[in-house]
Amino acid sequence: MQNRPYIILVRPQLAENIGMAARAMLNCGLYEMRLVAPKQSPTEPKALAASSGAEKVLQNAEIFETLDEAIHDLNVVMATTARRRNQVKAIYTADKAAEILHQKTNEQTKCGILFGPERTGLENDEVSKADAIIEIPLNPEHCSLNLSQAVLLVGYEWYKNLINAPKEIFQTNEGKLATKEQLLKFFEFLESSLTHYKNLQDAEKRPTLLRNIHNIFARNQMTIQELNTLYGLIEALKK
Repeated sequence: MQNRPYIILVRPQLAENIGMAARAMLNCGLYEMRLVAPKQSPTEPKALAASSGAEKVLQNAEIFETLDEAIHDLNVVMATTARRRNQVKAIYTADKAAEILHQKTNEQTKCGILFGPERTGLENDEVSKADAIIEIPLNPEHCSLNLSQAVLLVGYEWYKNLINAPKEIFQTNEGKLATKEQLLKFFEFLESSLTHYKNLQDAEKRPTLLRNIHNIFARNQMTIQELNTLYGLIEALKK
């Protein structure tokens, strides 16, 4: 398996939150969970139920007494926090941090991401042990996230880099897109079917009208099936 960041939960308080964090991790292809002084076990029934099928993450979770022990073998560590800590440290948005972590893991560098306790977040001393801070810009009036939400947001940004997800997909449901030749033939057919339309007979309005008709269909990436449907509709209207 490709090298992936370790998700390190520092002093998590509730088994349910550990379970939901595991679910968020597995959603994003992250498997390595480390827990620092958890209040409850990751294999408690509440945690397993909350994981919604991510039991293997919980069952393989490593437990440490201190943060130093949890990060001892890592090369790069980033800390998530909602508050500026007045420390001299790089601060990245989640997407920029994910880009850096993706590059580092590709280089076989061992990386970890710290998440603090549910109520208080990470302490200043814990943040000081990180190479950089991950900040998720949210509404200043209400920027708090629960533990699993934070894990999901950061994990999702990392996973996008892993799979190199396309920014946009045009779904044709296996239909073939019409070629420009087929589209131009349709325009000719449509124009010939509108011979009695008054505005087309107006020499001044005709060029603009035809241009608008062309734009309506050209920008919508018509499929052959859609063109055939339009042919049939226009024929029916003519009759």
